[in-house]
Amino acid sequence: MSKGKLQKFADMARYPHVFEYPYSVVDDVPFPMRGRWHEEFFHNTNPVVLELGCGRGEYTVGLGRLFPGKNFIGVDIKGARMWTGATDSLREGMTNVAFLRTNIEIIDRFFAPGEVQEVWLTFSDPQMKKATKRLTSTYFLERYRRFLVDGGLVHLKTDSNFLYTYTRCLIEANHLPVEVMTDDLYHSGQADEILSIRTYYEQQWIDRGLNIKYIRFRLPQQGTLVEPDVEIPLDDYRSYGRSKRSGLETSK
Repeated sequence: MSKGKLQKFADMARYPHVFEYPYSVVDDVPFPMRGRWHEEFFHNTNPVVLELGCGRGEYTVGLGRLFPGKNFIGVDIKGARMWTGATDSLREGMTNVAFLRTNIEIIDRFFAPGEVQEVWLTFSDPQMKKATKRLTSTYFLERYRRFLVDGGLVHLKTDSNFLYTYTRCLIEANHLPVEVMTDDLYHSGQADEILSIRTYYEQQWIDRGLNIKYIRFRLPQQGTLVEPDVEIPLDDYRSYGRSKRSGLETSK
């Protein structure tokens, strides 16, 4: 680990708004704030919004600036990246922003039923090889149900046509209520102040001429979720940290 990363992890360990519970320790270290985020940390009753896979935290911090009447929590396992948003929000004295460093697979361990109103998924890895790793799969949606309010919002913003198409097919297969769906956000007339917050990686995709896709849908508590039984064309480009894959089934 480089000296720069070591310093960032040291900073994160002392930041009062950063909570670190990676999978390797969560079974041995209790998280007493589950169900008590309003009382123990935010000290208000404002809605809680999660950004899962927050990376550098641009959306978490950007939304926190735009909506002081909501509470935002960025979640990721990459502490060195998260340091950027955590540091910016601390320097600005933002009291409605927090960060949780943990594995998203166990996200339901940190929030009680009905404690969260919205989930943002910003430029998640499309995970073209395995459906259960996709953050819009039934595997993850069932976990979100454990802490989202009934009909809570899920936002997906992505460069990946694969993930966009997969999510659209899943929504259709399960008849989930859709509020917005576009495969070309910045030419759709719907890129308002919220959606125009751009992450570091988003700017990379835009510079490479890729369209940005966006879906906002609601997740009811009732009903059995099913995976879409479809074949989806793979993304035909190599992205940062994403290898090109071929010959993969998407309905497994």
